[in-house]
Amino acid sequence: MNLSDKNKICCFGELLLRFSPEAHGNWITQHTMPVFIGGAELNVAHALAAWQVPVKYITALPSHSLSNEIVSHLSNKQIDTSSIHFSGDRIGTYYLPQGADLKNAGVIYDRAGSSFSCLQPGMIDWDNVLSDCNWFHFTAISPALNESAVAVLKEVLPIAKKKGLTISVDLNYRAKLWQYGKKPSDIMTELVQYCDIVMGNIWAAEQLLNIPSSIKDSIGQTTDTLVSAAQQSMLALHQQYPGVQTIAYTFRLDSSYFALLQHGPVLVQSLTLPLTEIADKAGSGDCFMGGLIYGFYQQAHDQDIIDFAAAAAVGKMKEKGDSTSQTTASVKQLIKKEWTATHQ
Repeated sequence: MNLSDKNKICCFGELLLRFSPEAHGNWITQHTMPVFIGGAELNVAHALAAWQVPVKYITALPSHSLSNEIVSHLSNKQIDTSSIHFSGDRIGTYYLPQGADLKNAGVIYDRAGSSFSCLQPGMIDWDNVLSDCNWFHFTAISPALNESAVAVLKEVLPIAKKKGLTISVDLNYRAKLWQYGKKPSDIMTELVQYCDIVMGNIWAAEQLLNIPSSIKDSIGQTTDTLVSAAQQSMLALHQQYPGVQTIAYTFRLDSSYFALLQHGPVLVQSLTLPLTEIADKAGSGDCFMGGLIYGFYQQAHDQDIIDFAAAAAVGKMKEKGDSTSQTTASVKQLIKKEWTATHQ
């Protein structure tokens, strides 16, 4: 997984406008609702660009003035937008009340008929757009949309694999999106065959890959129990997908956060970080994924990789909006602070 500065991380997925109303109907009386530009894969691209990693973002947008403003904004953030496909009629949106979680029942999706969901195989010249990339990242959100999105991924993944790109996937499980008659495991088990790096948690692996979890949830569980359950899940995942070289699992508990990295024969656990001053939980997993990619890009040691990714995720939760504005220095400062606190 050696990376060169001349090559880019390619993030592929749907750009979304997130409408974030205040709870209890205050947005109605105040006649205002914050709007954030997001999408899981774009959030990863945002983080990488902020950390000086060359990154290309590929999505589909309608050709109109609003899209132009968005693309200009992304370009100003040092994200390569040259391969965005302009087609279709609308930008996908979702509504998430302030303070809520994407896994919460409060999330409302409005993505049907979006430009991205209308992509078809043959519309993107993958051989050309991946020519300056050596990493391809996607998430389980895209194949949850419809069979067209699945077909596009089935088109690009063999091309990326043939080109020798590192392929990573975030096992985001969004139950509300899997509505087109396919079980998540019917689709994801095929797509993960192409992956080198898998990020998620033990319950996402169960829902998306049929890898059973030994525990129902994290409530009341000790760290040792959670780590043991993760080890069992990771072992089963490796056995089912021998091409997967690296697995990272996260645990976001009520008051703390930690993560595990299985890279080769060694399991590494991150610092356990307290969850305080939470402003917005959206995008924290994406920031973790960005941190993971950043660590491998820097060819860092496994412990440094997982600590950076976990700290980036926790730092993101202190920010409003979908994407992070953290610097590498601020993430490392958080690591230093918590390491000092736990070793006094």
